[in-house]
Amino acid sequence: MPRLDRFGGRIRETVRREAMGMDLDRLIDEVGQARFVLVGEGSHGTHEFYQTRARITQRLIEEKGFGAVVVEADWPDAWRVSRWVRGFDDDRDADIALSGFKRFPQWMWRNEDVLEFVQWLRRWNDSLAGSRLKVGFYGMDLYSLYTSVEEVLKYLEKVDPAAARRARFRYSCLGHFGEDPQAYGYAASFDLSKSCEDEVVAQLVELRRRASEYAERDGRVAEDEYFYAEQNARSIANAERYYRSMFEGSVESWNVRDRHMVETLEALVDYLDGQAGPTKAVVWAHNSHLGDAWATEMGERGEVNVGQLVRERWGMEQTRLVGFSTHTGTVTAATNWDEPAQTKRVRPSLEGSWERVFHDVSGNFLLMLRGMSDGELMREERLERAIGVIYRPQTERISHYFGARIGEQFDAVIHIDQTSAVRPLEVMGQVAPVEEEETFPTGI
Repeated sequence: MPRLDRFGGRIRETVRREAMGMDLDRLIDEVGQARFVLVGEGSHGTHEFYQTRARITQRLIEEKGFGAVVVEADWPDAWRVSRWVRGFDDDRDADIALSGFKRFPQWMWRNEDVLEFVQWLRRWNDSLAGSRLKVGFYGMDLYSLYTSVEEVLKYLEKVDPAAARRARFRYSCLGHFGEDPQAYGYAASFDLSKSCEDEVVAQLVELRRRASEYAERDGRVAEDEYFYAEQNARSIANAERYYRSMFEGSVESWNVRDRHMVETLEALVDYLDGQAGPTKAVVWAHNSHLGDAWATEMGERGEVNVGQLVRERWGMEQTRLVGFSTHTGTVTAATNWDEPAQTKRVRPSLEGSWERVFHDVSGNFLLMLRGMSDGELMREERLERAIGVIYRPQTERISHYFGARIGEQFDAVIHIDQTSAVRPLEVMGQVAPVEEEETFPTGI
């Protein structure tokens, strides 16, 4: 159980002394020669988180030579954006390039802040001279099971029709459930249907065996197309495992997903290294994926996450983890999965939480946690809020708080005390009603 009050006053004084306003120069300087900067968000629907994260990323690209933006999005949807920002004019503009994001939660990537960043990235790439590798926008998530199947088949139909027929046969195992991967996972996990694991793995293995033949057919374009297809095949194999594991427990499915994200990140930077030398990557995802799980209740449950795995794989000096927090405001979120998005009021943070400590300091600020004085105080466990695509203020303590040692979880935190909802590109629901403040829970 988090200790809420014992060191509260001392922590507030430490934060007040160390807080640096919103000047991001110190953060950019502290990145040093790190290869991976993981920039989180306290919710999937907060304008200031998206906007500030984009500004950090722009500076890392301009000043530190970062060459890839890797986000908590599906591989094929983000690849379409990546082609557009790198000058492959399959789409007329950024809005159309983002139109591949169709499934819930659509607003997470089809919003005004992402649109503005994608437009900036295209302008940056257009300005590059010579052979410098253009900065791409890549997805690392695994929800695109059936879209990825279509993309692998489309690729093989073009380069090897006989292989396409074999792939179609293997992937037909997944086709008995329409396009409902959860129905497949339920049936396979309870032995109601034969698992497709062997088939999807066999297809990935065959694709890899033919890698050199496929990728050398037409120079760089063929290499890109092969790499795209291989990563789709990897996503299919890991998604199949993920949907089976959903009914075996939340810890296992979480771990399958976050390990897939890191596998994708590693495969991507290895591929880009071969194109233009060592590549630095900015990673965008929720705080719960990017803050080191070892320093939270997640780790106590046996969950791992991207931040922890990247630190373990590439080391602390090559990695920087940046989190965001807020006290109150509005957020774009849904009440239940697959329901329309709404603009919801964010309740003031709970007493004893890290967010309330930061609110009591007042204002918006950057807090550098690595090497700070009195750093041991920041390793006390306190409540921390996490709002994903679902926000349920009526059960906020149970639904949205967990224990965290923030000084070990992140290298830096940006606190924006009052925030506003991200603005989706599509029309969405109404502003959700909120109870009067005196009814907000104040304890745990």
